[in-house]
Amino acid sequence: MGGFFGIAKMERCVEELFYGVDYNSHLGTRRAGMATVSREGHFTRQIHNIENNYFRTKFEGDLVDFDGDMGIGVISDTDAQPIIINCHLGKFALVTVAKINNIKSLENELLNKGIHFCEHGHDSLNPTELVGALISEGKDFLEGIENVYKRVHGSCSMLLLTEDGIIAARDFLGRTPIAIGTKEGATAATSETSAFPNLGFELKYQLGPGEVVLITADGYKQLRKPEKRMQICAFLWTYYGYPPCSYEGKNVDLMRYESGLWQGEKDDTEIDFVSPVPDSGTGMALGYAAGMKKPFMRGLVKYTPTWPRSFTPGTQLRRELVAKMKLIPNGDLLKGKKVLFCDDSIVRGTQLRDNVTDIRNAGASEVHIRISCPPLIYPCKYINFTSSKGVMELIGRRVIYKLEGEQGDNYLSEYALTGSKRYKALVEEIREQLNLDSLQFSPLETVVKAIGLPKECICTHCFDGSSYDVSDLPEN
Repeated sequence: MGGFFGIAKMERCVEELFYGVDYNSHLGTRRAGMATVSREGHFTRQIHNIENNYFRTKFEGDLVDFDGDMGIGVISDTDAQPIIINCHLGKFALVTVAKINNIKSLENELLNKGIHFCEHGHDSLNPTELVGALISEGKDFLEGIENVYKRVHGSCSMLLLTEDGIIAARDFLGRTPIAIGTKEGATAATSETSAFPNLGFELKYQLGPGEVVLITADGYKQLRKPEKRMQICAFLWTYYGYPPCSYEGKNVDLMRYESGLWQGEKDDTEIDFVSPVPDSGTGMALGYAAGMKKPFMRGLVKYTPTWPRSFTPGTQLRRELVAKMKLIPNGDLLKGKKVLFCDDSIVRGTQLRDNVTDIRNAGASEVHIRISCPPLIYPCKYINFTSSKGVMELIGRRVIYKLEGEQGDNYLSEYALTGSKRYKALVEEIREQLNLDSLQFSPLETVVKAIGLPKECICTHCFDGSSYDVSDLPEN
């Protein structure tokens, strides 16, 4: 995925930009960058690889090189950004949180028009540079952003740093968020509202789908009204979001707590205590313990001194190693106990299987797992939640194939239906493969209820395949 932060201030903004971007570090692991512009129109940019280090460590030494009262920055799980572009619209820097499914066809179309691209890696086009090229086709910045909305299949939220201010544009269907905060002499925009409190900003506004605003030091003004349709990603609450964040008026940790509470009240499994699989299982576990009226204890503890980040490295082999290294079973609590663990999701199943082995080796007599979302049946098409190269990397689809063979795709809707015969068979097979005493997934209906938005406003594609894209809308 990824996250960004931008600030326009009456005076030097560099330090606040630095910390604001850092508060998005849980959203990506690969590249990070910052760009500022001075009142004289001088742009400064720096990009670093953060796969083996942290944003603050990489950028702290660069702060003396930056100058200006406006700036943008990004934590990216994909491409190197910001991109700085000089075109007929003027000079601007650009950051995006995007997944462009039709990137190859757009690249070929633009190349045939005589447009060239400079930012390539591993023979692939930089998505942010492509977005910049589409913006440059407009007669002004707003028309250029409209061009992105009409032609990109997938998702794209962005910040443009211009000499006149920062333009914030949320994805056309609102799959990823943008929030606006203000304080005296400054205005900021960010993916995560948790970036605001310690920097003194007050959350003032959250952009609607497709909405565009211009941010200056003394406030913000709307350039484009929001769309009525929305497909905000459910995983913002169940997985990606940092606990103090809010999207569409719903706090992340409260959503997780309520979801766990409601399910815990109905769960009569005999256990000794509830534990999270840290970190994103903690909110659900707190609610589950309250609902079951059982103690909340930490049977697994994350080693935060050297593994503080929520994300893990990009390769599967390193993910598995890091997942094992950073979680320590607390044997003194687990020995001889029946423990219920709450976790955010099961993607491939490898990490959880290893966790369960470690928990049993530490002496737990029973291991029960509760997952805060439904089974994953479809790979993510819209925000890169699952980096799977194929559907068979998902444990849900592997199980369906095992149960149905090549005919499995004909029954996906039945496997996605909470409580159906095939849904129960899917859960039972996953339980057996992971060596669990019991396994339950949060019903889709509970996830939607806890988020508090109508089902048609939430992207649940990876659970039930129900989402739609810009290309599916009637006027397109």
